[in-house]
Formats: sequence, C-alpha cells, structure tokens
Amino acid sequence: MILQLAVQGKLTRQWRITNRPELNSKELLEVIKVGKIKVLRESNVKSEKPIKDFDLSEVKFDLPENWVWVRFASAAYICRGGSPRPINNFITDDPDGINWIKIGDTKGVLKYIEECGEKIIPEGLKMSRLVVPGDFILSNSMSFGKPYIMRTTGCIHDGWLLIREVKEAINKDFLYHLLSSPYVYGSFKDSAAGGVVQNLNIEKVRQTLIPLPPLEEQKAIVAIVNQLFAEVEQLEAMTKERIQLKADFVTSALNQLTQATEQDTASQWAFLQQHFGTFFTEKENIKKLREGILQLAVQGKLTRDWRAIRQAQGIPIEHASTLLAKIKAEKEELIKEKKIKKEKPLPEISQEEIPYELPDGWVWCRMGEITTLITDGKHGNCQDEHDSGYYFLSAKDVQKGKLLYDRARQINFKEFSEVHQRTNLEPGDLCIVNTGATVGKTAIALDNELTRKSTFQKSVAVVKILHQFLHIRYLENFIINQTPKLLKKSGGSAINNLLLGDMKRIITPLPPLDEQKAIVEKVNSLMALCDKLEQEIETHQTTQEEWMQSCLREVVEG
Repeated sequence: MILQLAVQGKLTRQWRITNRPELNSKELLEVIKVGKIKVLRESNVKSEKPIKDFDLSEVKFDLPENWVWVRFASAAYICRGGSPRPINNFITDDPDGINWIKIGDTKGVLKYIEECGEKIIPEGLKMSRLVVPGDFILSNSMSFGKPYIMRTTGCIHDGWLLIREVKEAINKDFLYHLLSSPYVYGSFKDSAAGGVVQNLNIEKVRQTLIPLPPLEEQKAIVAIVNQLFAEVEQLEAMTKERIQLKADFVTSALNQLTQATEQDTASQWAFLQQHFGTFFTEKENIKKLREGILQLAVQGKLTRDWRAIRQAQGIPIEHASTLLAKIKAEKEELIKEKKIKKEKPLPEISQEEIPYELPDGWVWCRMGEITTLITDGKHGNCQDEHDSGYYFLSAKDVQKGKLLYDRARQINFKEFSEVHQRTNLEPGDLCIVNTGATVGKTAIALDNELTRKSTFQKSVAVVKILHQFLHIRYLENFIINQTPKLLKKSGGSAINNLLLGDMKRIITPLPPLDEQKAIVEKVNSLMALCDKLEQEIETHQTTQEEWMQSCLREVVEG
C-alpha cells in the first residue's frame, strides 16, 4: 500500500503544498530525453528499438501536477543479460576474473548485490551487458520481476534484465521503490510470457508506462517511504513479540495443566478457560490446546469427575488388569485357531519407563499386547487399472480423519488380493500414515463396501484390535498424542517415519472399557470447542482482511 500510494503521488500531497519543483513536466521530459542519449553513449549502444507513442487510454491513474507518464525505455537503457556459450568454458578460478551473477546469488539478498559465487573470463562477452555498481538488474524468472541494485561489477546471464536509468531525472532509491510497487510489478506480470515459469518480455518491459515526479519530489517520496517502512517494521516486531508472549503463556499454562495433580486439574482448566478469548487467537495455540487435551485424556484427568460419580453411586468399574487378561486370553484362542499369528514376546515394563502415575483401575501395558496386528502396506508398486473398484491407497488418501477415494489409485483384483492378505483392512481398523510429510495422520475404516475393497502402500500402517475390549477412538487419541515421541525414536532423517516395532513396544495407559468410552466422549466435546475457536479465528481474520482491503481501496483509489 505504501509503495502504491508513493507512485501515485499521494504520500507527498503535503510536500507539494510547501515545495515547488525546479522543473515543470515539459522541462522534465526534456531532461529525460537528453539524459537517455547520454546513457546510451556511456553504454556503447548506437541504436535501439523505437519507443512507441502512447495515449490516455493506457494510463491507469491520474498524476499530480508536474509529474509525467513515460515509457520505461524513455527513461532507462534496458537490455537482456548475455551468457557466453558454453558457460563451462568461461568459468575460472582466477580472482581477477569477472563476477558471474546468477539468480542464485540473490538468495537471502533484499536490495543490493555485493558478492557472487563464481567468476568468468572476459573473452567473448558483450561488454554492453557488463553491469557496474549502481546498475539495476531485474530477475527475469524464478524470483520474477524482483529488482536489485548492483554494488559490484560483473556479467549477468540471460535470466536478468539490465536497467540503467537517466540519473539526471531519476533518483536511484525512488526507482527501486517504483519497480517494487504493485503497479509496476502488476504491469510486468500482465505482460509476462510462459506458463508454469513466467518470463519477462523485454520489449513489453521497455514499453511499460511509468509515472515520474520531479527529482526533488522523488527524494521526498523516498524519505517518507523509508520512514513509513521503519514504522511498519517496528509494528511487525511488536506483533511478533505479542504473538510469542501469548504462545509462551499457552505453553506454560498447558504444562501446568498436564502436570497438575488430579485434585488441581479442574482449577487449572478453569483458569485457562478464563483466557481463551485473549490467548487462543492464533491457530498454533489451538494446536497446542488440542495436544494438551489428548495428554489429559491419556492421563485420566478428563474423567476424574466421571470416576467420582460412579464411585459415589456405587457403580462397579472393572479393573483394567482384568480387561488386559481378557485380551490376552482371546488372543491366545485366536492364535490356536490360526486366525492371527503369534508374535515375539514384548519386554517387561520397567519402572524407569513409566512417565506418570495412573488413576486407580488403570494399568500400563505395551501396545502390542492389546492389538492383534500392526502392519504396513505393500513394499512395492502395483499396476493401475482404472475403474476396477479395488483401491490401492497411499498417505495422500488419509486426510481429516477419513479415507478419501476421489483420487485414489485402482488396481486389478489379482494384485489387490495379494496385498490384501497383508493388510486385511476391515471396518473399525485404525489406519496411520507412517512415513512422509503427513506422518501421524489417522483414519478409522468405515463399515462399507469401499473398506472391503481397499488395501495400502507401505506409507500407511493398519492397527487391528479386539473391539469388544478396546475402544478404537481411545487408541487413536493415544497414538496421535504419542506420534512426536515415536518420530524422535524412528531414526528418520530427511523423511519422517513411524517404525512399527516402536509402536508395538510403546507403553500404553489402559483404562477400563467404560472409561475409554467416557474419555472419547469428553475428547470429542473438547475438540468441538477447539473447532469453534478455530472458526472464530478464521471469521475474525476474514473480517479484518475485508476491512483492510476496504481501507486500502479507499486510500489508493479515493
């Protein structure tokens, strides 16, 4: 907005009241004309393509008095960079070579280019395209249309446009702001060529109309822009500090909540609720709140009142140790019937492994003890067969708690049958992305025909349980809660992984079955609260953006 107001002359209205430029618009055009001849002579350019006349139909907005519209090529020499061919024959280790300025040399650079990665020998170069300190170069691709000011001498390859302005008529910093403005950038983009990678059309850049004020007003614009940018940066720093303070408060409050004793949990939660409107105004903090809720769930702190009510009413609660014994007995029967495979014994749980104290009636176990299968999908590919009706799902098909079939691959029945023997996906199974960018995403297979015709690539793991003894949503919540710890142990470097062995061995808090159901209900209720908070954030952001856009339109167009 600041740059747009600058190039429209709206930042210097007050300046024009108290200051009169030395040149009027007619005189300014004459200075530009004479200066352009000088620039061409200094650049060793004898002639260039003609500059088109223009009429008022091309003008995008009105200019203040004594400003002029000119074709960019009228006020600057513009040419394309030139790469010697083949470039490998010109690259040299000689420190006296010429700097070879590539797009990659702008990495992390904001305005000035001072250093280059490589040098080349000067033979075969078009010296008219040699850039010197003070020249502008404009990125032709990648960081499309971004201007830089040179502080070194060198040769630019053909990914750059060279711009050498008429110094008698254009202040260098003003030109930098002009080239960075929405008006000029939009003009370049509208005339760009190319699809995925856009390229500047040099002739259209040359013919772009630019607004030019007198030199004294350009300097005044630069001073005002710099002052406003400094204020914006200060505001940005204050905003970041405020967001960080809120994030620190949320982290501290959630830590106190999850580490509180059972007796103190309710008061800590009440304290946190009082500050929802103040501190849970960023989605990152809502994410932390979700994580805190799951931690409270697997610690048994969400169902403290549930247990107290049951105890007061004299309702018996089956101890989880009895539940665990039933699970083990049922698994033994299934092994005898050869319905599931016998697995290696899991190590006993040591006292050092136990992270926190469980409520009465809960027990620690390893996940492998309460699941009948933890496996991943096929370690290899399958041939696509469109419209076969048999699906070969991957990590991308596990989204937002569901298995998605819109873009899922389909394979022939023979390959499906071979892979399905490994995963044996059934309704109620838990599917977990175990590798890649979306690692930890989960979905529970629904009771429908699609589930029975689905299997997986190795990027997805399937967890099976005995549903009469374990609530799959409770186990899902625990796995989501534990995913960060499992990732740390996975050994994955560039690609995150959840190792199946780690999942089988991880110690798991097991509550009684009725309490598992109560936990799931409580978690669902609190996650709905998080959804509501996120929706309020989105609504607030949308309102703010609409308000800001309205203000900008009024300022820029009014």
